[in-house]
Amino acid sequence: MQKLVVIVGPTAVGKTALSLKIAQKYNGEIVSGDSMQIYRGLDIGTAKATPEEQAQVPHHLIDIADPTENYSAAKFVEAAQKAIDDIANRGKLPILVGGTGFYVQALLGDRPLAVLPDIDDPDFVSHWTQVAHEQGEEKVRAALKKVDAISEARILPGQIRRLVRALLISTHIGKPFSSLQPEPKRRYDALIIGLTTERQLLYERINKRVDLMMTAGILDEARFVQTLPADTTAQRAIGYKELFDYLTGTGSYEDAVAKLKRNSRRYAKRQMTWFNNQFTDINWYDLIQTPDQLDQIVYQLNQFMSE
Repeated sequence: MQKLVVIVGPTAVGKTALSLKIAQKYNGEIVSGDSMQIYRGLDIGTAKATPEEQAQVPHHLIDIADPTENYSAAKFVEAAQKAIDDIANRGKLPILVGGTGFYVQALLGDRPLAVLPDIDDPDFVSHWTQVAHEQGEEKVRAALKKVDAISEARILPGQIRRLVRALLISTHIGKPFSSLQPEPKRRYDALIIGLTTERQLLYERINKRVDLMMTAGILDEARFVQTLPADTTAQRAIGYKELFDYLTGTGSYEDAVAKLKRNSRRYAKRQMTWFNNQFTDINWYDLIQTPDQLDQIVYQLNQFMSE
């Protein structure tokens, strides 16, 4: 079974820095497991590895789709499998890095993608997409929770298309969308490294990251995202939608920054809850408060690579 190193954790916890160190030490290449970094032109708000960082080690599944495209988990799994096979066939170590837990699980085989019934109801989709746009994502979540609480809990914030799809299928077939999922089976011999830290410290790092994003030009990216169709994933991505009121003159700069920080903190909290609830074999480390734990990670990697 193909070996795969996986690095997961909430936003702003240091996944990129660790992935570069591991890739350089073990002759590896990085595969992004982030649902937003696939989009071209969305760099600052998605916290992509910088061009300088990408120049250090080959990166895959970054900038592979236009922002107008609603990229699916199925497409991600197919592309990631090809990238991992290519990396391994060249004698290098594939390293999957990301915070989109559903994508990671789907790729590993822990949550294989369901074979969906062919249901086409554009009016239903249009209605609930409009509800999300006008009344907020929570309205759609509440409706889905009534018919499929499992799917509602699994779908991360901002994934409106997945919420509406799960609601559509659950409603039309009369049973939960989650019940269609095949039995899980691991595809890879995976070592999963999780990065975490004390919550307040993580929140401080998130706040600082947002400040840096504002000075780095995220407003220009948000202006571009604002021009995209309302049903695109990017339109509802954390990192952009919080800035729209300021850009249209209906909100202040201070309020926009505060909203972006708040939503980013909430997203990180949900990520941690998700990883803790959905995975049983994550090896957790806190490199922020105890950087010498890097030695433990190296030891574990050496053991993993020699097995």
